[in-house]
Amino acid sequence: MEMIKNILLVIYVIVTLVLIVLTLIQTKESEGVSSTITGSSTNNFYNQNKGRTKEGRMKKWTIGLGITFAVLAVALSIFYI
Repeated sequence: MEMIKNILLVIYVIVTLVLIVLTLIQTKESEGVSSTITGSSTNNFYNQNKGRTKEGRMKKWTIGLGITFAVLAVALSIFYI
């Protein structure tokens, strides 16, 4: 049982560090609230294929690592109770 705790803790630390780095590397999306007010169009070619770009892949990795971070946090809290 102690070995599982240590393995989960090491994975948790690695996921945390990678998540921090990915978050800091990403560029800021400048659309924000102003696109809601002005009604910017998302039907152009770039926005439809955004997932295939470097930024799109980094965003997908960030979301995946965020979910992994949350699951590991819950698992570690259960093991350490």
